[in-house]
Amino acid sequence: MKSFRIRPVVFFAGLALAATLAQAQSNEIRVMCYQDGVECEVTTELAKRFEAQNPGSKVIVDTVPYKSIVEQLPVQLAAGQGPDIARVTDLGGLSKFYLDISADVKDRRYWDANFGATAPWLRPAAGDRGIYGFMSQLTMTGPYVNKTLFEQAKVPMPGPKATWDEWMDATRKVARATQTKASVAWDRSGHRFAGPAISYGAKLFNAQGEPVIDDGYKTAVNKFVGWHKDGTMLREVWAGSGGSTYADSIGEFINGNVVMVLSGSWQINRLQRDVGNKFDWVAVPNPCGPAACSGIPGGAAWVALKTSKTPKLTAAFLDFMASEASYREFTARTNNIPAHTGLAGKVAYPGAQPAAQAALGVFGNGVATLAPASYQFQGYRFNRAIMLPTVARVTQAIVGEMSTDEAVSKISTDMQDAIKQAQK
Repeated sequence: MKSFRIRPVVFFAGLALAATLAQAQSNEIRVMCYQDGVECEVTTELAKRFEAQNPGSKVIVDTVPYKSIVEQLPVQLAAGQGPDIARVTDLGGLSKFYLDISADVKDRRYWDANFGATAPWLRPAAGDRGIYGFMSQLTMTGPYVNKTLFEQAKVPMPGPKATWDEWMDATRKVARATQTKASVAWDRSGHRFAGPAISYGAKLFNAQGEPVIDDGYKTAVNKFVGWHKDGTMLREVWAGSGGSTYADSIGEFINGNVVMVLSGSWQINRLQRDVGNKFDWVAVPNPCGPAACSGIPGGAAWVALKTSKTPKLTAAFLDFMASEASYREFTARTNNIPAHTGLAGKVAYPGAQPAAQAALGVFGNGVATLAPASYQFQGYRFNRAIMLPTVARVTQAIVGEMSTDEAVSKISTDMQDAIKQAQK
């Protein structure tokens, strides 16, 4: 009898505990975050401020390795599990798991005005007008130049509207005068190749939004292969690997083997750390082709996820993080380029060294020169179907296994096959 009288007490205590937990969970969100530098640390501090402004709310920032974002998060989401918010880079690939928060943000016009250019990257379908999150920062492809070598060679550096041909001529003179191994290197990446291709007239997409390899793309391939064959390009970066394997060029730049590299804004902190006092380096605007002076944007995004049990709180926190004050602070403290249109070129970076501050300014101002096709390319769900064949086939042309005409034809065929495979 004694045990019988205790059971209701335990039962009701269990109900009370469950109710308490449910109430706590209804005011709690989890944020999965990876960081290149201090992004998650800054987010945690901002989350504390959000909690103070929203009494009773709780934001838990879970800092994880980037590998967890790439490998574990997709598996969790496919199983119907996961956090409320995550910082992701596979923008289109995970879009089917994103939660539309447009009904719960305070000011739709603010979001459209400041994040409208990159909003389509997060939308799961063309024509969708939902708000699924925002880019936490932009990255942009672009060149770095060894300023010291130019000074030693007494060669004037080309100006901000200089063409690729003008830069190639100038760096060849510098390399000869300073006995530098090669003039230029580009990262072995179809993503890096796309910016110059657009500048040379590549449309990348037809009027129906379907990917195409056109005459502009062919011109860029011809130029690039020619620069390898005449010794302007450091051969080892692209010809040193097979298939579509990625290789960066920044190590060659740091080691003084090239005058100029095409890489991207994400290398600023590495250059600040690894170059030290070896030489003076600068970021320069993307060189021009006949059609544009464009790089390719990219970056990471904060996205709301359908696995959220507290969608209104999730929307409120993203609204807070997207606000001009929070976004400015996050950008300044993490040394990133803002994806917020209203803050482009208007963020100070007190923690960056002078060369890094100048580079951030160059990349930030360069956002205005990005061609529309560059945004479309970055947001295209199957852009790897363009990038990977480009690396493999252009390399074959560089090493003489096929002509540039054959390489361009193969890129087009490989691209179509890859898209068909991905759509199955």
